Amino acid sequence: MMSLRYAGIATMMMCAAGAIAATPPADAPKPADAAKAGDRCEEAVADTVRRMRGRDAQEVQFIGAKRVLTPGTEEEETGVKGEGRYRTPGGNSVSFTYSCAFSSKTGTTNGVVFRETGGARTAQDGAPWEPDLSNVSPQDCETAAASQLKEKYPRVGRIAFVSDSRQLRPAPNAHTSLEGQGALQRAPGMNSTPFRYRCEIETRSGKVVGVQTTD
Repeated sequence: MMSLRYAGIATMMMCAAGAIAATPPADAPKPADAAKAGDRCEEAVADTVRRMRGRDAQEVQFIGAKRVLTPGTEEEETGVKGEGRYRTPGGNSVSFTYSCAFSSKTGTTNGVVFRETGGARTAQDGAPWEPDLSNVSPQDCETAAASQLKEKYPRVGRIAFVSDSRQLRPAPNAHTSLEGQGALQRAPGMNSTPFRYRCEIETRSGKVVGVQTTD
């Protein structure tokens, strides 16, 4: 009888130990929150890739097995890291890694960063550069460039920007430089001529602090 009692106690202790071992850390994201954080961050990263690369980025995909979620330093914030790829119009595949933070309190993302790690574009761009692109808007840059061209040519007929030409580069003071090309009709009825533009953007806020156009 004694041996049976001790065996029963040992079994209970083993079960309790197993239950404790299976308990996730207190700060680990809940499954539902984790899935939401991952999905929201991947949506934000995909939007950023398309915004930065224009028509160069087609069929943006993410590798689910590479997704990693970690509790952030701030309360109710989850960090998400992973890998993905997009296809270019020429059929090449460009791989990238990304990181992002999701706030379950506000339902918003921040700190979106993607780094291209393979494919045709990496070979052209040289050393990797990892800016936070959460607030960088090509549209704000191009609006500023268009305003400058309208001041220069008050009778301007048409201004078109070529999204495929956008290029991001590091700029002084931790700013981001966005460069691109377009076509300008200086007055109705005139032939279009090419132009180039460059914006200096305050990376943290997304504010355009300088714009240059040449034609």
